[in-house]
Amino acid sequence: MDAVIKKLMPSSTYMEKPVTDRPSEAEVEAAVRTLLRWTGDNPEREGLIDTPKRVTKAFLEMFNGYDMCPAEELGRTFEEVAGYDDLVIVRDINFHSHCEHHMVPIIGKAHVGYLPDGKVVGLSKIARVVDIFAHRLQTQEAMTAQIASVIQDVLNPRGVAVMIEAEHMCMAMRGIRKQGSTTLTSTFTGVFKDTPEEQVRFVTMVRGGGV
Repeated sequence: MDAVIKKLMPSSTYMEKPVTDRPSEAEVEAAVRTLLRWTGDNPEREGLIDTPKRVTKAFLEMFNGYDMCPAEELGRTFEEVAGYDDLVIVRDINFHSHCEHHMVPIIGKAHVGYLPDGKVVGLSKIARVVDIFAHRLQTQEAMTAQIASVIQDVLNPRGVAVMIEAEHMCMAMRGIRKQGSTTLTSTFTGVFKDTPEEQVRFVTMVRGGGV
């Protein structure tokens, strides 16, 4: 198996069925050529001759989330927070993912909040977790739950809140073809799940309404 393909071997426990028998680069490129022929185009013409290599390289980048463990990103925390124990929110985390049903883009942004219990994590790590899950074939509902679950499991905060809003190209480019429609999902754990007022506070702060 090519070394570049091996780099994508999944290491995360937050993946249901890790795949260990990935095809080689040559096999991937051959598959892309088949798809090009199936569309009715000629993969040997000048404009497409290097497309199989480009697509293979792009897939390595767009789906590198399978080779990363979101729990490891959250492993380093900080306890010197001067007693701070209130809501921490990272909002407007832009991401791109791909629908697992049609393999077309999902483009959106995530808002993630948590109530720390004696320790906090670097803010960039929250964004990194979003990207790791986004760089896999996804449904928006699953991605929302996965982000909340790993933060709750690793940081053990008093609660986690996640909201995702995204446009799905499977609706905009095919089928019903409704451009501009947005799907909104949210999930809550701990205090957020048990206390509606905390949910309202999270949503209000995400929407820019302050505290």
